[in-house]
Amino acid sequence: MSGDELLRLDGVSMQYGRGETAVTALSGVDLTVSRGELVAIMGASGSGKSTLLTVAGGLTPPTSGEVIIEGNWLSQLKPGQLATLRRRSLGFVFQDFNLIPSLTAVENVSLPLELDGWSSKKAHRPALDALGVVELADRADRYPSDLSGGQQQRVAIARAVVGGRSLILADEPTGALDSTTGEVVLRMLRSRVDAGAGGILVTHDSRHAAWADRIVFLRDGRIVDQVQATGVSSLFSGSPA
Repeated sequence: MSGDELLRLDGVSMQYGRGETAVTALSGVDLTVSRGELVAIMGASGSGKSTLLTVAGGLTPPTSGEVIIEGNWLSQLKPGQLATLRRRSLGFVFQDFNLIPSLTAVENVSLPLELDGWSSKKAHRPALDALGVVELADRADRYPSDLSGGQQQRVAIARAVVGGRSLILADEPTGALDSTTGEVVLRMLRSRVDAGAGGILVTHDSRHAAWADRIVFLRDGRIVDQVQATGVSSLFSGSPA
């Protein structure tokens, strides 16, 4: 990997099942993400977008090929080492939020830091800052059941970026949000990338993809095209038109 590369997928394939019932979700995917780069993944439903994200984040090992994050070959890591890498370097944003119901918003956001050895008091400060960025500081003590779907998604975004993680993986992060709140989330993701992180944004919306630097198109588990997208900061004074 080059010095700026955070993520590399080399010939990654993913197959579910065997024999006649086997389904190929990814086939020979080569992809890199560098520091300061946001890559949007687009494609029809079933094209392999979400599978690519889970494989890239080490949540599911590929059937073949290699995933390399910050110079670490995931296939060579022990389970504990892989868990540590995900906790310290990767921020995930899932479509279904994955918040813990028994924890407040600030506790959900600070949890990854506490699992990494931070004291609760120390972890709450950056967690509150992250909630402030997504305009939810006043909901810090609320439980997920007391929050709307859009608010829960913003908590999930804050949890993904807290602690200065180097690679943010977002699966349709604005799906539950209105257009105004969705722009807040995309602006936050773009800001983290501009500060030196790398990011993958899975989206079906070309307006959201306009926030990326590069757009990758998937079809039937294969990359069929890639285009360089002029970053939103140089195209627009505020947000995509």
